Amino acid sequence: MNAVYINSASCISVQDTLKENFFQDLKADQSGQILKAIDPNYKEFIPPAMIRRMSKTVKMSSVASSYALKEAGIEKPDAIIVGTGMGCSQDSEKFLKNVIDNNEEFLTPTFFIQSTHNTVAGQIALGLQCHAYNFTYVNTSSSLEFSFLDAQLQINDGEAENVLVGAADEQTARTMELYRLNNTIKKEEDLPADYLHSKTDGVIWGEGATFFVLGKDKTESSYAKLRDIQIINRLDIEKTTSFIGDFLAKNKLKHEDIDAVIFGFSGDATSDVYYAKAMDAFQNSALLYYKHLSGEFNTASGFSTFMACHILKEQQIPEVMMIRSEQKTDIKNILLYNHLAGNDHSLMLLERA
Repeated sequence: MNAVYINSASCISVQDTLKENFFQDLKADQSGQILKAIDPNYKEFIPPAMIRRMSKTVKMSSVASSYALKEAGIEKPDAIIVGTGMGCSQDSEKFLKNVIDNNEEFLTPTFFIQSTHNTVAGQIALGLQCHAYNFTYVNTSSSLEFSFLDAQLQINDGEAENVLVGAADEQTARTMELYRLNNTIKKEEDLPADYLHSKTDGVIWGEGATFFVLGKDKTESSYAKLRDIQIINRLDIEKTTSFIGDFLAKNKLKHEDIDAVIFGFSGDATSDVYYAKAMDAFQNSALLYYKHLSGEFNTASGFSTFMACHILKEQQIPEVMMIRSEQKTDIKNILLYNHLAGNDHSLMLLERA
């Protein structure tokens, strides 16, 4: 499969990633159980009457996709592909609450219609009046990666030249309560979290929306070349090194050819062992991590992809992301490795455009 170009990148996250020169203001929050995304002024992008009916996922995605399309200089993409792990959870909870409160009678369909996972891609298409290919992937932590693969196929098959690809997830009160009960979220006594040398289980939960325009051709605004993606649902810890080695060999690369590796260390002691195992193979690469900046969530890999794009374009690595203080002066290849709680392992290879 031919490589495609990432021609724009936009992100709404726990950091103020919509502003220019955000690299200098990245701050880690390791003391809260839940991290909230910084909301832009939605009124600048969405009519007030519509804002009231939109969940946070739809609002974040509408703004992030607008930024991505504007940066790429495209009014209507040839396809819209969105990945999400939890979808529009707020409206799902509202619908289920209505079912219980009204004894399953006299229900309005609004919350149900807006709670479906493909609401995000649908709302973006409605706003753009775009009748092109429209698809949503719900594959937990590899939802964005599947969306990228689909976009790559669409472009390679000649079905599209420019594809809007995004990933988004939001928090909801009830789901966060349940995550606390089943210890998905770190206990308060285990905070502040030590992301790199954690002795406790659980994570700090985040949220956000990230959108990109993938194109057939390189442009002046291009961030990176998307060379390859590999996804595996389950992985034996002992096979981590060969999983990465085989992926690099397939792309005719050696470990020393990778200038930077971005790992998804989440502070969960049980599942972070995969990253610790993989680190040993990269002796000459800059080793980075990012979930102390974004929090853990189903589509957190969107944040790392966004950061990788900026690192390649600006040729500098924020110190707050470094596992070891080894600064690279020439960054050509970046490898991203992510999973969620030890499942759905993904590798993404980006090259400087």
